[in-house]
Amino acid sequence: MDKVFKALADGTRRRLLDRLHEANGQTLGELCEHIDMTRQSVTQHLALLEEANLIGTVRRGREKLHYLNPVPLHEIQERWIDKFERPRLRALGALKRRAEEAMSDKPSYVYVIYIESTPGMVWDTLTDADLTAGYWGHSNVSDWRPGSRWEHVRTDGSGVADVVGAVEISERPTRLVTTWAAPEDADRPERHSRVTFDIQPHADIVKLTVTHENLGGEDELRDVSAGWPAVLSNLKSLIETGSPLPQEPWLVPGH
Repeated sequence: MDKVFKALADGTRRRLLDRLHEANGQTLGELCEHIDMTRQSVTQHLALLEEANLIGTVRRGREKLHYLNPVPLHEIQERWIDKFERPRLRALGALKRRAEEAMSDKPSYVYVIYIESTPGMVWDTLTDADLTAGYWGHSNVSDWRPGSRWEHVRTDGSGVADVVGAVEISERPTRLVTTWAAPEDADRPERHSRVTFDIQPHADIVKLTVTHENLGGEDELRDVSAGWPAVLSNLKSLIETGSPLPQEPWLVPGH
């Protein structure tokens, strides 16, 4: 939390957050258009914001897109604001609504979390059927080879898959890309969303970035915005403590 307050204490960094609040997923060049400062200085400010987990980044070819991460702001809201003004102040909701306005060729939702672990352990926790059953409430079942099918299977013994898709990229332990669809939409590619897991060493811990794009609309974005933080918090707890948090069998997206 100290890093968050330090990052927010600077006016330039607050303006950068404002720019991302207005239009999420901007490049360095786009952000520099609104800041009277050298690219090098803006880069340094963005690095501090990323270190404080206030923004996340995603590579798209040669471009590096910057996304506002509202989670630390939400934590501030819950700790110091909600207890006094709960009915009126919903900063997180306002920030998420901006994410809904992202351009169709940019990710619709980006979530960043830091985990005390190794990339290999994070990868295994995302792909092992038994482990996902423990913290997700569903088993992720596949051989995780490019082109293979994967299924998000209920753990009630029915064998029913609530989400199905294909593995597009599988580069253990750093990058996994899959398509997501309701079973009835398996043969309708236009209704598939796409999830990318980027797993990167970050000092002595791991930075996990989840990018969920091509969502079907506001309802699906709302479900995704609620589902991913819960799922990834459970994943983090399982890895770091050996047991997940109390949780519902989240479906991401909301099929």
